[in-house]
Amino acid sequence: MHNTKPKPNAKAQIIRGVTYIYQEFSYRVSGEKNPRHRRRYLGKMVDGTFVPNAKFLLLSSEEQAQTGLTFQHAAAKSPHAKRGRRPASETSTRLFHGATYLFGHLAERLGITSDLKRVFPYTWKKILSLAWFLILEDHNVISRFSKWGKTHAHPYGKDITSPRSSELFGTITEDGIQQFFSCQIKRRLEKEYLAYDCTSISTYSQALSFARRGKNKEHDQLEQINLALVFGYKSMLPVCYRILPGNITDVVTVKKTIRDLVAMGIGSVNLVMDRGFYSEENITALYKQHYRFIIAAKKSLKRVKAAIDRIHDTLVSFEHYHEGQDIYYASELLKWEIKGTDAEGKEITQAHRRMYLHLYYDDRRALDARRTQHKKVLKLKRELEQGEQKTAHEQLYAKYFTIKKTPKRGMSVTIRTEVLEEEAKYYGYFSLMSNLVKDPIDALIVYRAKDVVEKAFGNLKERLALRRPGVNTHANLQGKIFIQYIALIILSQIQRTMREQKLYQSYTLYTLLDELDVIEYFTHAGRRGHWGEVTKKQAKLFQAFEVPSPVHIK
Repeated sequence: MHNTKPKPNAKAQIIRGVTYIYQEFSYRVSGEKNPRHRRRYLGKMVDGTFVPNAKFLLLSSEEQAQTGLTFQHAAAKSPHAKRGRRPASETSTRLFHGATYLFGHLAERLGITSDLKRVFPYTWKKILSLAWFLILEDHNVISRFSKWGKTHAHPYGKDITSPRSSELFGTITEDGIQQFFSCQIKRRLEKEYLAYDCTSISTYSQALSFARRGKNKEHDQLEQINLALVFGYKSMLPVCYRILPGNITDVVTVKKTIRDLVAMGIGSVNLVMDRGFYSEENITALYKQHYRFIIAAKKSLKRVKAAIDRIHDTLVSFEHYHEGQDIYYASELLKWEIKGTDAEGKEITQAHRRMYLHLYYDDRRALDARRTQHKKVLKLKRELEQGEQKTAHEQLYAKYFTIKKTPKRGMSVTIRTEVLEEEAKYYGYFSLMSNLVKDPIDALIVYRAKDVVEKAFGNLKERLALRRPGVNTHANLQGKIFIQYIALIILSQIQRTMREQKLYQSYTLYTLLDELDVIEYFTHAGRRGHWGEVTKKQAKLFQAFEVPSPVHIK
């Protein structure tokens, strides 16, 4: 054991023409008279600016404060710091800036820039630059940033090579991510419905700690990680996310997500979830946390089946039809039991809570389901009659057919029509449970808006290049997904504005970004920069986003 005492002020040392910044520690070793010293290098000086290394960025805020370093302090200590007024530009450049100009204004308005500066004070410009690249260069890997950065204006203004981007990913810690979520939540989470869903992301890497074999819609044989995303229904913007092991099922994630939301300061929330998250334990947990929710319920549940049986013969009628949603509907009030244990560990009912069960019937879905059922049963019947039985279908044979074998007539296969009718009885129905929304049509409208999460997953996987992460450590995965998440916020805001301003009538997302991206910004050595031409069409696009045009159009 030895006592380590850092000296608070950082020092500078020139090694081979490079000024390195370090912090000196002194400590004593038992049996030695004089103290020993060691150094912790914190970064270097580049053009009079302190550039922190990974060790500095991984320090706590208190430890960083102990070094006495800020950008201004470091510049003052550097023997290479330039004095006097610098020219407006040291080189002549011609850069595309229209789209990134829009992104910058949106990031300022949503508080993204301010929150990144607060949480990641030394790397926020790099984070934004990589996010801008991901939005504009869809399907492109981050290693292609160098080429893009030479032709576009962006916050960092310099190249970010592949090794440097990997280093950046590693400095984005879980603590920093959670701080950013908390900052954003305080800005825009009031009386908001939160849609919650999960998706799987396949990976070739064998080194990711969360990579596991699990079920995914693409049916590939790769290991995967799961990504849970919380999305605002009213704001149409992502709120937060969680990275999960690939073998974790949806239903298991809810209670942990509830705890995370509480930790981020979300004391009261309205959650909208798919049926994959339904379990009695999850519903009880939501009640105990006083969270309000809308959740899809499985038709196989006893209480849902019983409700369908009660309204089956009366639902398809004029008074139960809603023209706007083109559906038949009904609703009833249930009591949800909150169970616990007594002093002896015996299960008891502690309380009852109000719950609305909303039922819906779509006759077209019922017809499609019945047609699918008939095709499946006929295929199974042919397998039996042609002697091509499959072991995996044994239970289905027993369910749908009466099979008899005689020496003279051979196999006789008779369809059990009563089984088909009982099964078809519940076709076309689906249900929602809610402790918040009493009106079934209001609940349906909110639930159907949940597809914003599916669209967000599509943006992350396709446009923002998350289908295959391409990283080999959990720290780098965490950092890369965070930068993609920043891009997703801006992209979601753009898509929301395009819907509200009816811009999709004239543009796709791609053509709109291309229209703005061609606006140029020029700089000349020793002179202030200036904008290139901005057309009336481009100025109207900026106006639609409530962003001032960089050039005044008469």
